Amino acid sequence: MTLVPPLSGRILAKISMTNHKTIYVTLGGLPLSFQLDWPFRKSTSGADFFFLHADIFLENSPGLHAPVAVNLSATVREVMPSLEPQDAESPIINSLRKEVDRRQVEFVKSGKLVPVNFSSRHWDFKRNKWVFGRASDEDILTMLARKAYWQARLVGGTVWLGDPTEALYVETTPAHILELAHKLEDQKLIKLENDSAVAEPALMDRAGQFESDMRTALEELEKKHAFERG
Repeated sequence: MTLVPPLSGRILAKISMTNHKTIYVTLGGLPLSFQLDWPFRKSTSGADFFFLHADIFLENSPGLHAPVAVNLSATVREVMPSLEPQDAESPIINSLRKEVDRRQVEFVKSGKLVPVNFSSRHWDFKRNKWVFGRASDEDILTMLARKAYWQARLVGGTVWLGDPTEALYVETTPAHILELAHKLEDQKLIKLENDSAVAEPALMDRAGQFESDMRTALEELEKKHAFERG
């Protein structure tokens, strides 16, 4: 469950719709949830940097998670409007999600905090925006289907497809996300309700496919870290 201070009415309403837990899916197919321990804290070691403790939970797993310390670089601090959740939550979630997609994060049942740099790697100075990599419409459709499945499977209720965090991750707009979601509705996989959706039985019948995708992605991630450990 993401722990954050009170947000705006629209965002708060959307979080309430998902029982205070939102499932974010990597492009590889891993269902994640995030706990962010606000606020950012200033280092007491003498170095001039800020950090935020966080935990990435691998949902539908036997308690696997990745505790991390998000270290804010000076460059990113300069371009951030503020370090409050309304400005920092989406890019932090997507930075961590990208690290999982890049297989840089290892999930364990217990473990020490691992430092993760929240740096300018994903900031486009020319366009003055966050960039996590453009995804094809086909990849976005797959991500939306997985998201709708895992949200229904693990939490229940509706899934917010108009979430700007999702659009930011695949370098598009919430409007384009919803435009693509209509294709899933045409296939009778979801039922749209404004900018949210309910998973239809035909989508839930694809459980084997989605769970196989998750197992494959997790196996590839674990092989990488086992190789690095030697």
